[in-house]
Order: sequence, then structure tokens, then C-alpha cells
Amino acid sequence: MLSETTTMELLTLYRPVGPKELALIEASGWREFPPRLPDQPIFYPVTNEEYATQIARDWNLRHNGAGFVTRFQIRAEFAARYPAQAVGAAIHTELWVPAEELTQFNENIIGLIEVIAEFR
Repeated sequence: MLSETTTMELLTLYRPVGPKELALIEASGWREFPPRLPDQPIFYPVTNEEYATQIARDWNLRHNGAGFVTRFQIRAEFAARYPAQAVGAAIHTELWVPAEELTQFNENIIGLIEVIAEFR
């Protein structure tokens, strides 16, 4: 009898964060992003490390005292519901996930969220 093997396609995304958001990610066991604040209707993971680095270094560091680049993988089929949005130069692409869908987004993360760069 043959068994079917299913391969799940994964998409690698990045999220630049400040120290407070990083502490909440760590508190989740590195498994999920925290709920958005009331004035934050959209969760913005970015599609490439270069853009995430720019935000962490040039925005989070200046406004929060430190910036971190996180990397994570999500089911590609799930992420496809959020087409990449260009918000500037060619590298400035991100997904726009409505805050009310963040729990479902987190449930589709495969593995742990990892810190790949920090700026202090």
C-alpha cells in the first residue's frame, strides 16, 4: 500500500519590531505575534529581510531605543489571501493582515519566530 506524502509550501516573512513587541513574542514562546493595539487596524509583515532591516534600524531604533528583525515561516496557501502590497521602492513590500485576522494568521505560522538582527 502506498502512502501519500503531502508537502506543505512555506513562505518566509519578516517583521521588524521594537523591544515591547519582542518581549510579547518571547512571552508566547516565540510562536505568535501579539494582538494589535486599538489604533493599529493592520498587521504588516514584510516580504524581505532588506526592508525589515531598514525599518528596524531606521524607525524602531530611533523611536523605541532598539530594533529587531524577526523571521518566520507561514503556510503559503494561507498567506496567499494577503497579496503583497508595494508601499515604496521595489523592496518595500508587505502583507496587510486585518487585526481581527491575526489569531488565524498566528495559527498558520510553522515553527518558531526567530530574531535574525538587532539594532541598539
